[in-house]
Amino acid sequence: MLEFPHDVHTHTVFSDGVGSIADNIAFAEEKGLKLLGITDHSHYVVGKVFNRYVREIRRWGGESETTVLAGIEGNITPNGVDVPDFVARKLDYVIASVHEWLETPGEYLELVKLALVDENVDVIGHFGANFPHIGFPTIEELGEVLELAEANGKAFEISSRYRVPELEFIRECIRRGIKLTFASDAHFPGWVGNVGWSEKIFKKAGGGREDLLFAEFL
Repeated sequence: MLEFPHDVHTHTVFSDGVGSIADNIAFAEEKGLKLLGITDHSHYVVGKVFNRYVREIRRWGGESETTVLAGIEGNITPNGVDVPDFVARKLDYVIASVHEWLETPGEYLELVKLALVDENVDVIGHFGANFPHIGFPTIEELGEVLELAEANGKAFEISSRYRVPELEFIRECIRRGIKLTFASDAHFPGWVGNVGWSEKIFKKAGGGREDLLFAEFL
């Protein structure tokens, strides 16, 4: 049983997931989550689809005992995060993630820095998932990222899917007062709530309720 039962990174048929919003909520309830976030990919949820997406989250969430937040996962590109102001205003939060294939950790960090100064972004998604493939940044480079996050009030998710960030990075977030979230990155309803690794490493790093971004819902 999770001590901090939440999962704020899940996908549905509105992007590349296979279940409906109602399906994700049903599994969240079954697994005893107090908080669920629906965060479909921004490039799928455009135009009239976006309005329907938000309406369905509000509708099904309103019928659930689990708190359901409307979010989105934006792409961090060289031109910034692809979530415009009018979209962010209708949502509860925005995750920004790097999905591009890059050659070096420096390129990756430069993209993340763009998101860290974007007023619409709340959470950086699966930070470091690329590092095993492109190389690991230096402690000094990671320090620059942490300083930006701290200065701009951004959070990092702890991704059970990718098992990132690393323990020492999470510890440093906690030390600096940078908030954290748990994330399954579920693309199947049955994966919703699979955040055991997130909670385990969070607690190993010394994290408590006060270190979580959405603590008020837990």
